Amino acid sequence: MSNPVPPRQKPEQPWRSEGAPEPAPTPPPKRKLPGGWGGLILTALIVYLIANLVLSFFGDGDEPTISYTEFNKQVDSGNVSKIYSKGDAIQGQLKKEQKDPDGGDKYTKFKTQRPEFADDKLWGDLTKNKVTVTAEPVVQQRSFLSNLLISLAPMLLLVVLWIFIARRMASGMGGAGGMLGRKQPPKPIELEPGKKRTTFEDVAGIDEVEGELNDVVDFLKNPDAYREMGARMPGGVLLAGPPGTGKTLLARAVAGEAGVPFFSASASEFIEMIVGVGASRVRELFAEARKVAPSIIFIDEIDTIGRARGGGSGMGGHDEREQTLNQILTEMDGFSGSEGVIVIAATNRADILDPALTRPGRFDRVVNVSPPDRGGREAILKIHTRTIPLADGVDLAQVARTTPGMTGADLANLANEAALLAVKRKQRVVTQSDLSEALEKVQLGAERPLVMPDEERRRTAYHESGHALLGMLQPGADPVRKITIVPRGRALGVTLSTPDADRYAYTEEYLRGRIIGALGGMAAEHVVYGVITTGAENDLEQVSNIARGMVARWGMSERVGRLSALPNDAQQAYGLAAAPGTLDAIDHEMRRIVDECYESACRQLRDHRPQLDALATALLQNETLEETEAYRVAGITRLTKET
Repeated sequence: MSNPVPPRQKPEQPWRSEGAPEPAPTPPPKRKLPGGWGGLILTALIVYLIANLVLSFFGDGDEPTISYTEFNKQVDSGNVSKIYSKGDAIQGQLKKEQKDPDGGDKYTKFKTQRPEFADDKLWGDLTKNKVTVTAEPVVQQRSFLSNLLISLAPMLLLVVLWIFIARRMASGMGGAGGMLGRKQPPKPIELEPGKKRTTFEDVAGIDEVEGELNDVVDFLKNPDAYREMGARMPGGVLLAGPPGTGKTLLARAVAGEAGVPFFSASASEFIEMIVGVGASRVRELFAEARKVAPSIIFIDEIDTIGRARGGGSGMGGHDEREQTLNQILTEMDGFSGSEGVIVIAATNRADILDPALTRPGRFDRVVNVSPPDRGGREAILKIHTRTIPLADGVDLAQVARTTPGMTGADLANLANEAALLAVKRKQRVVTQSDLSEALEKVQLGAERPLVMPDEERRRTAYHESGHALLGMLQPGADPVRKITIVPRGRALGVTLSTPDADRYAYTEEYLRGRIIGALGGMAAEHVVYGVITTGAENDLEQVSNIARGMVARWGMSERVGRLSALPNDAQQAYGLAAAPGTLDAIDHEMRRIVDECYESACRQLRDHRPQLDALATALLQNETLEETEAYRVAGITRLTKET
């Protein structure tokens, strides 16, 4: 089994590294506050002055200053309850609220100033009118410290808020999805000795690809020998192939074989909303890789950012995706260079990549990783069952023969499904039966507990018997492996046909046989019941795809000619790659081929009606017929052709 994908060392890094340990912690760089300390001090001073003005306004507004004449008048009238004097300054409080004749406002507490030239008998008047002379001020004033603390409160709140925002911005600059990308300098790292790495021993079924990558491994191990001959290190290797064929595992195996650090990331992890973040992350990733060069950078799904430019993107050449692509192009082959760093990229859509990315000097090699052949599938199954206890007599070669077209990921899933099934059955080992049922689940879908009416069950039996019988009768057709009317997935019944050996090129006769076999279910319903049901929906999709390929892509039509009228997949906008007349010709030829095949299917089923009835009857009794039993019931000799 392959080693698990290494975790990210830091959450803000969009890549993972292998063969390079965690860097030693270093103190974070000093961060400067936005605007500097000068701006903070100036703002605090302004806040302080405004607070003092507000406090003085509210603090002095309740105790009016009255004239000394008015004060004497209130003393004589006996309306003063108490006073406090410090020097010639007098504070006091009235018994009853009075209106200031000068200011017009009503007051109870007051302040006044005794003139120095006054020669009145103030003490006698106070004593006469029983005015209390207090030892504490009547109007309590806040101390200087209290005023200072109150006025500084808004400033302290502003400082705390300022520092909080500054730290958030500084951490945002280092976080994934931050506003400006990581700013701290990359930290040096050293190789980690002794840790088990993924090697070519963990990769199987792709020997021809492994041979091409061995050159890269040898270059990384012996760079001096190549430099003496004037050969330069390849800038990049592009792994192109269907999903699940082991492209990521291959890249890790190259790094493990060469014993160099391995940095891996998905192309989508470089992209953020803010323009420039992706380019910044690319620069930092290459800087990290250069520090421990020779090293390998692996970018998965590079078509996310490597699509051909000028395709009508929203912001032309200035959007985030194109800036990230431009930075990768510059790092791989440009003014900065990347001596000692090899970039390995993987994609499922090599046809849409930008030409500047695939030219020599950048991705020097394009390696096509195809699904494994039969021997490769057997080797892959052995790798994925190393930790699974297998029963005696388990034949992995037989499983490999019945799984054409499966990728390494499919086979790993198959082995895991078999192990899960064995656990569910409380077994201690995985048997051949577990592998067979797991294969049926993967290929056909899980069984559904669906109870069908007898008439519909009978029609389904004839439908599947039509598929199977035509598959047996067509010369060169794929052998029928299994027939079942047990509902699986979305289908009410399934007929499984797989070749004895892997096929890489198909003849027109074989493709017509495939169409006839796919139309067998509909033809059987038409021959037996005289009706057509919706059960042939998936069959018609297969027929349309095969017929369209024969006419428009593979030159198997005299009318359309030997040309590729629809070079792209039919999943794209149908009709944009050909003229209207050509499209009409394609439709006409597709209908002609399908009609001829349907007539042939109906004719063969009428000619072999007893065999069709026998298969349907056996299916109604047993629900499932294996390969040997199906051929015996149909009375047809199966010609084996092992390779």
